[in-house]
Amino acid sequence: MAAITASMVAELRAKTDAPMMECKKALTEADGDMAKAEELLRVKLGSKAGKAASRVTAEGVVASFIEGNTGALIEVNCETDFVTKNDSFLAMAQAAAQLIAQHNPASIEALGALPYSQDGFGPTMEDVRKGLIGKIGENMSFRRYKRFSGDASVTSYLHGTRIGVVVEYTGQETAARDVAMHVAAMKPVALTSADVPADLIEKERSVAQAKAAESGKPAEIVAKMIDGSVQKYLKEVSLFNQPFVKNDKQTVEQMLKAAGTTVKAFTLYVVGEGIEKRTDDFAAEVAAQVAAARQGA
Repeated sequence: MAAITASMVAELRAKTDAPMMECKKALTEADGDMAKAEELLRVKLGSKAGKAASRVTAEGVVASFIEGNTGALIEVNCETDFVTKNDSFLAMAQAAAQLIAQHNPASIEALGALPYSQDGFGPTMEDVRKGLIGKIGENMSFRRYKRFSGDASVTSYLHGTRIGVVVEYTGQETAARDVAMHVAAMKPVALTSADVPADLIEKERSVAQAKAAESGKPAEIVAKMIDGSVQKYLKEVSLFNQPFVKNDKQTVEQMLKAAGTTVKAFTLYVVGEGIEKRTDDFAAEVAAQVAAARQGA
C-alpha cells in the first residue's frame, strides 16, 4: 500500500476541487495513483465543484442560531431556488449559524476551517460545502454573517428562508420579536434619523433637487421643498419613526416605550440583496455549444 502524503492530497484537491477527505479516500483506493484517483473522483462527484465555482449564487437562505445572549445570522447562497429546499443545503446553513455563534470565527475562511461533517463529507465546513457542490451540482457560498454577544438579549425572526432579522434589546422579548417582524416587513435602514448613512441621504437629496428644479418655483421655495423631502425620507427609513405594523396609530418607538423595552440594534439580511443576477441568452448558449461541438468533431 502506497503512503498517501499531504502533498498528494493537496495536488489532487487542486486538480478536482473535491473535499480533502474525498481526495484522500480516492488516493487510498487508487493506491497512490494520481490519475486513477482523479478518475475515481470524477465518477463519484463529477467535475461539478470546479465548474460550478464561477457561477453566480444569487439565491439562497438566511439562517439564525441563538443561545442565551449569543447568536448568529448568516446568508448562504446557491444558484437556484430549487436548492434552497434541499435538506442537505438547509442543514449546512443551520450548522454554519450554530458554529458562528459558538466559535466566533474571524472570517468566512475561518468559518470554513471549523470542524464539521455532514453527508459523508468533512472534516471541515469548507469540505462539506465543496462536497455538496459536487453532490447537488450547484455552486454554494457563505456570503456574509454577523455574530451577536454581549449584555443585550437577542431575538430573531425569519420570514420563510429569504429574510432574516436579529434584534438586540433589553426588556420584553415579545416586543423585541414584534420589532424583528416589523423590520422584516418595512426594511428600515437605521434605528433613528440621525443614524441613516450619509450616502443614502445625499442620494435622496439629489433626487429631491432634480424634482424641485422642475417645479419652476423661487429658489427659497425649492430649498424648502428639498429639505421637506429629505426629512420625510428620514422618517420613512428610520425604525423608531415608522408606524408600527401591528398598530399604525403608534410608532415603533412609542410601542417600545409602552412595553418597557429598548432596542439597541437590528440586523436585516435579505437573500441576494445587491447581487447582480446573470440573465442567460438561451439561444446564444445553444449556438455556442453547437459551434463547440463542431470544432471538436
